[in-house]
Amino acid sequence: MDHSTQTQKKLSLTGSVALGTGVMIGAGIFALVGQVAELAGGWVPWAFFAGAVVVAFSSYSYIRYSATNPSSGGIAMLLKAAYGPGVVAGSFSLFMYVSMILAESLLGRTFASYLLRPFGLQGSAVWVAVLAVVAIVAAALVNLVGNRWVERSATVTAAIKIVGIAVLAVAGILAAGVSSLGRLFSAADRTPPEAGWLGFLAGTTLCILAYKGFTTITNQGADLQQPERNIGRSIMISLALCTVLYLLITVAVTGSLTVPQIVAARDYALAEAAEPMFGAWGVTLTVVIAVVATLSGLVASLFSVSKLYDMLRDMGQAPGLPGKEGHQSLYITAGLAILMAAFFDLSQIASLGAILYLAMDIAIHWGIIRHLKDDVGAKAWIPWVAIVLDVAVLVPFLILKAQSDPFTLVVTAVVALTIVVVQWVVVRRRPDEASEEGASEGGASEGGASEGGASEGGASERHSAR
Repeated sequence: MDHSTQTQKKLSLTGSVALGTGVMIGAGIFALVGQVAELAGGWVPWAFFAGAVVVAFSSYSYIRYSATNPSSGGIAMLLKAAYGPGVVAGSFSLFMYVSMILAESLLGRTFASYLLRPFGLQGSAVWVAVLAVVAIVAAALVNLVGNRWVERSATVTAAIKIVGIAVLAVAGILAAGVSSLGRLFSAADRTPPEAGWLGFLAGTTLCILAYKGFTTITNQGADLQQPERNIGRSIMISLALCTVLYLLITVAVTGSLTVPQIVAARDYALAEAAEPMFGAWGVTLTVVIAVVATLSGLVASLFSVSKLYDMLRDMGQAPGLPGKEGHQSLYITAGLAILMAAFFDLSQIASLGAILYLAMDIAIHWGIIRHLKDDVGAKAWIPWVAIVLDVAVLVPFLILKAQSDPFTLVVTAVVALTIVVVQWVVVRRRPDEASEEGASEGGASEGGASEGGASEGGASERHSAR
């Protein structure tokens, strides 16, 4: 009876896919189209498709490890298994954590930009920041209610925004002519990137942000029914759904607006594209879908990222607040997201998040290749391809950012260095018992994956000196 009750309280595959798409279909597609167009020109749809290819190869490492060792801190546990509970694992885990917080602040500011669009206030620095904070607080309150409310709200809102975006995309394509779909396969009538292939690859870097929410599914291991089977299925279904929707909507947008128009309205490009196609009602519909998408994305992201912070705290690689644990991880995550939403603009948030995420992603694949491929039954060539693709898009992005926005690169370097230094201090001062306790708690949360846990423990012992 107890086991049956516990199973009913766990997330279903549908709920997991809803949470995954809830994180993915949000700021990525609503706020990034303009920024991608600035780099990739009229090749925006192909940039989003290229981003899907990169993420598809990247997802392999996460799926192999999470299917073997499902836990509520999937990425943190993977890095600990590969590099030991030391500075390397802690730093890259926090890279991921910070990149997800940046994604939450991106969602908050996108929510504000679209909500203010009908009033002509989308450029107001004050009102955008205020409404972004309100959105994050509201999402945190929903998470305080509990898992079932999170799943139910995610399932309903995921359906609304998938259907809504699909309707907008199909209607937009019909308005522009079905022949507009041919733009996916033709270079005709396209504005080429100003920086050529360098610009296209740099634009693909930002597109990856629209998909990277799939990683939050790896944090659902302790809350998901049959995680060994459903984590991989949930990731692949979520990626496939998002890829189709992104291609359709970007074809519709590029068919409605010129590249300069998309760039000029880069924080709310979808709403701008809806106006010439459908008039005022189209703008209103787009705003409604954007609000639902961003709020549900915040709810899903806060749920998953809080789980990651729980694991980092249990491992002794992140601090907690004084007093009882309770919802500490939620308060910390929401608080940091509020600060970033208040003081960074969308372009800075996207750039900082993309760089930190890809750095962490490369570390994940290297850890699988170097230390875990036998333990998780991974084929080494797939993570190698993922590393090559990550580098191929990240390097051009860094080159162009160094020319156009060096300040953001300086901020990124400072954030990364701060994380590494803090981790070094924490690890040196941490009693040995803390890492052992975190490892045992992580193993307990992994449930029935005893064989994977054993291999993970062995990996931790091999690399505990790091």
